[in-house]
Amino acid sequence: MSARTHPVIGGLLALLLALTGLVALPAPSRAATAVCALACDTLDPSKARQETFPVPSRNINGRTLRLHVSDPDSMAWASIDDGVSGDSVWLDRSWDRGATWEPLLGKASIPGTWTGTRTLMYNITDPAGHRRGWVRACGDAAGVACTDWVYPTVCDGSSCDGADPATAAGDATPVPPATLYGRTISLHVDRQTGMAWGVIAGGGAGDEIWLDRSWDGGASRPEGSSLGRTSVPSGAASTRTVMFATRDPRGLLYGGAVRACGREASHQEGSCTAWVRPAPTRARAAADALMASYRTDEGWWRSSWWNSAAALTALIDFARHSGRHDYDWAIARTFEQNRGVFPAGGRSSDPIEGDFISRAIDDSAWWAVAWVEAYDYTGERRYLDEAVTITDYVHQYWDTGTCGGGVWWNRERTYKNAVTNGLYLWLATSLHQRLAGDTVWGGRATAAADWYLASGLIGSSGLVNDGLTANCANNGQTVWSYNQGLAIGAFTQLWRSTGSGRYLDTAERLADAAMSSTALTRDGVLTESCDVGTGSCDDNQKQFKGIFIRCFADLADATGSAAYRAYVDRQADSVWATDRDSLNRLGQRWSGTSPNASDWRTQASALEALTAAEGS
Repeated sequence: MSARTHPVIGGLLALLLALTGLVALPAPSRAATAVCALACDTLDPSKARQETFPVPSRNINGRTLRLHVSDPDSMAWASIDDGVSGDSVWLDRSWDRGATWEPLLGKASIPGTWTGTRTLMYNITDPAGHRRGWVRACGDAAGVACTDWVYPTVCDGSSCDGADPATAAGDATPVPPATLYGRTISLHVDRQTGMAWGVIAGGGAGDEIWLDRSWDGGASRPEGSSLGRTSVPSGAASTRTVMFATRDPRGLLYGGAVRACGREASHQEGSCTAWVRPAPTRARAAADALMASYRTDEGWWRSSWWNSAAALTALIDFARHSGRHDYDWAIARTFEQNRGVFPAGGRSSDPIEGDFISRAIDDSAWWAVAWVEAYDYTGERRYLDEAVTITDYVHQYWDTGTCGGGVWWNRERTYKNAVTNGLYLWLATSLHQRLAGDTVWGGRATAAADWYLASGLIGSSGLVNDGLTANCANNGQTVWSYNQGLAIGAFTQLWRSTGSGRYLDTAERLADAAMSSTALTRDGVLTESCDVGTGSCDDNQKQFKGIFIRCFADLADATGSAAYRAYVDRQADSVWATDRDSLNRLGQRWSGTSPNASDWRTQASALEALTAAEGS
């Protein structure tokens, strides 16, 4: 029988060789699967937006081996120069801190009479897979060697892995400590920076403390186990780790989670705290958790088309109020990746025909709202032009031949409802405000407002029902928060444009009705009809309340009403106190009652409440 290396010793040897750059054979790893982030693996380096050399080049028998990195693309490539025909170069990529790696990525050999060559580009990060990678350049020129791994340390701005907890701006313990054999294991967070560290106390020499870090809420942690593992020194009863970052903007990974784990010296088993996502501010915590579900490769939140528009609007709203620019790239990414044509099932059950347009008129209009907000935030004209294109399409379905006006809900012209007409009124008013010298959209806005007020959509109690019957009467169907909110927001904006007290009076009447009626508010908290009892809200309804509160907050700002502002604050306080877990995931029911589903739609909705309150 041939001799075998013990698997643990072999793994440690492979890791040691990897870190020193002296590599004989790669450690076993699964075959490389193409990764797509901002671009897909094997992009040509000529398309790189930047070229940097973050690790030293390496000499292999007179040849120069370099690792090239483009941070704006989150990609890397390798080159070998001063060589001869047959010399080769490649990348290794590891998802577990160099313990194993995908070898020979893009391997290329120097051809003919050339003296150098390079690989194609490969991703350093995999946000869609919630993985953070290390990459290095390797070459074979009568001997194999590799550069150092790039970016083994996570940095969030100026805060990097390995910082001393003594430099923390604050010290919070967001979850209860774990206990083990009389020891206390606690997780500490600097809420200002999001950096975290662990402490073990009440023990003795040899006890250990470390952090685990995960980019998918604790489901996996190949790159983040046993970080900062530290032993209690002789004569002491406690110790702590260094600090570790919980966000990796360079890797487009946000909402990282950490936990503190420890072990008593004489036992192998350990104990850990709950997983935590730090919360420097309430709204930022919600935004980070929302972005953990963003599909960077596809540029949207997968599986819901109009909901993605509303989620992007919430993200832009957060950026505008907070002054943070963490996610500015996602605005352009969403626009560029989704402006084209998609078959049915690609983005929606309907085909997307280009320019975010489909047979669902309201779905199209939600995207126009997002691009108006993007224009206001970035000043980029392409977003306003897109909003005009979409709203022109919506206007095609304004029809005075049925019910005297109003926009149809769908291309088949089967229904005139509150959501489509609230969107149209808001958009027409917004375009009039932003297009210099406009002589079209202002008239359309006032015509839409006059029709809305006379249509019967607003019931006698000041609540907006879902739509109109075939006979053009209020159909008495469910009062949804987003219909109420869109009307509040649209009439508020129209008042800003015209100065007409009639429109502001309407917005205030709708707001007062929303606050006082149990159809929308219970115990002071905004409550959808599907939030009550054992009910549950579908994927569309999950996002309604956030739309309402954004529009309601606009009215609060316009009027300076203390009552309206207090209502906004009440929603945010309830969300944060009762509707949040340790990973800052926010649920459908802002009162926190059960059953309470949570996903990225409920996250985006509740983010609007937290953003609105921070703007007060």
